[in-house]
Amino acid sequence: MYAIVKTGGKQYRVTVGYTVAVEKLEGELESSIVLNDVLLVSDENGTKVGAPTVEGAKVTATIVHHGKGKKINGFTYKPKKNEHRRYGHRQSLTKIKITSIEA
Repeated sequence: MYAIVKTGGKQYRVTVGYTVAVEKLEGELESSIVLNDVLLVSDENGTKVGAPTVEGAKVTATIVHHGKGKKINGFTYKPKKNEHRRYGHRQSLTKIKITSIEA
């Protein structure tokens, strides 16, 4: 059984037991969260596709870790103007472990 959920503007394919790094979510470590934006659920009975979400479906997960992603270095400049700038960015991430999928 797997599901496609939407969180943080991105879509993730998840199954029970998977650990996924998503955009930062509020909550304490080891607390349970519910993802209600379920776009697709597939199990032994078939596949349910939502329009835009599947009615009554939810994915329950546990927060495992709060942290930051890989650093992205950027550089911008304007030619012939002696104008340039370096910048860096590290996105805040939350690792969650999927505990159950309810269709």
